[in-house]
Amino acid sequence: MALTLPPLTLYIHLPWCVRKCPYCDFNSHVAPDTLPEAETVAALLADLELDLPRAWGRTVHAIFFGGGTPSLFSAASIEAILEGVGARVRLAPDAEITLEANPGAVEHDRFEAYRSAGVNRISLGVQSFDDERLAVLGRIHGGEEARRAIDAVSSAGFDNFNIDLMWALPGQDVAGMQADLDAALSFAPPHLSHYQLTLEPNTVFAKHPPALPDEDTVWAMQDAAAERLAAAGYANYEISAWARPGRESRHNLNYWRFGDYLGIGAGASGKITLPAEQQVLRTRRRTIPASWLRAAADRSFIAEAEPVAAVDLAFEFMLNRTRLAEPMPLADFRARTGLDESALQPGLDRAIEAGLLERRDDVLLRTEHGAQFLNDLQAMFLPVAD
Repeated sequence: MALTLPPLTLYIHLPWCVRKCPYCDFNSHVAPDTLPEAETVAALLADLELDLPRAWGRTVHAIFFGGGTPSLFSAASIEAILEGVGARVRLAPDAEITLEANPGAVEHDRFEAYRSAGVNRISLGVQSFDDERLAVLGRIHGGEEARRAIDAVSSAGFDNFNIDLMWALPGQDVAGMQADLDAALSFAPPHLSHYQLTLEPNTVFAKHPPALPDEDTVWAMQDAAAERLAAAGYANYEISAWARPGRESRHNLNYWRFGDYLGIGAGASGKITLPAEQQVLRTRRRTIPASWLRAAADRSFIAEAEPVAAVDLAFEFMLNRTRLAEPMPLADFRARTGLDESALQPGLDRAIEAGLLERRDDVLLRTEHGAQFLNDLQAMFLPVAD
């Protein structure tokens, strides 16, 4: 089977935060007193140029500034990055350009400037509106600041924005989860990311675990949230993401569909399809911000660039694709992996027998049971050791 090119997006990582949250396993670092904005802008554009030969002539359909806290950077720096990107790649005229931001007084007067810089979507890391829960999570804002930040985003003219909420927090019950959800929905966000708090390795919470809600409470929270969000007109298009029609995150949707994305900035990962080589290449940048910045001298930003082994391609595709609720054409599997569907056996048979997937002609559908037991479904496609 021949590999064909999927859509392409761009991920830009800005790794600095005011404070490292105890639950966070992202590549984020406490910001220095003075951010190296000019140096970072120049390094990001040099970093992007390393990937241009692999993506020459392709259209970038979305840009996502993640972190860290990208909104610690000035609107002028964001604009300079976007202008530099536009000079180097073909950017779709309607490209969705997302900037992650956290509630905080320092940032509230800048949303208009970010919009003028070219950002057309804000993703706001609220996590909770409950001051006690926010303190446990190590957040630097309170519930009232979160409300003011959302108002500021709307007042700046953003009609496309996301609110990040976490649930199953330490000390939280079903009523507390619902209160957070109702607070978020009162702002009618086009998109809502609703993540269950999990204890990730190499975090403060992993070393010093807080008391989390029991399993029965977690299931009750999940059911109550799904019912409330569906009644409010949101579709659960991805396992932790809800959106109004047409407001799905384009970059994230492309990611879960096993599309291509360039990843630049400290610790950023990328995936690029190379039809001539019949390879899917994964890249990773240097992780430590200072090391990544020093790499600008000789453009040694890339720490790893390895093709995905054929034996792993089927698993990687299903690991991503099963997070989505939409139908899964097997034609997409063939086009984006270069493999015949026989590579999905025997995992596909097991998943169908267990009621986690259904097959209708040349299309797979994740069942409700499959969504509830997603980890089990994904594990069925792990490569079998020789």
